[in-house]
Amino acid sequence: MDEPNDASLSSAEPSTLARALALIAILVAGASGGLIGHAVTDLQCANGCPALAGSMGLVGAVLAAAGVAVVAVLSLRAMAEWQATERQQAARDRHPVD
Repeated sequence: MDEPNDASLSSAEPSTLARALALIAILVAGASGGLIGHAVTDLQCANGCPALAGSMGLVGAVLAAAGVAVVAVLSLRAMAEWQATERQQAARDRHPVD
């Protein structure tokens, strides 16, 4: 039986573009969550409360970035699994078992 060489094996990792887009989405979500957390806390506080508004902005940024990071990782894994399934099906079609 022929052993496949390393050149014929493709990597299961997502493309660089997909990973870059996921990183950009995480950064945008973190910035948006921070701005929203800061703005909502700043509006609620009568005296200005810069320390509380800043800390809530930080909490909002971390929570938003973490949420989008989970979705991004799951999406990248699903893409990799989908591509692997397509490759397996193409291999089965080329080499049917009788």
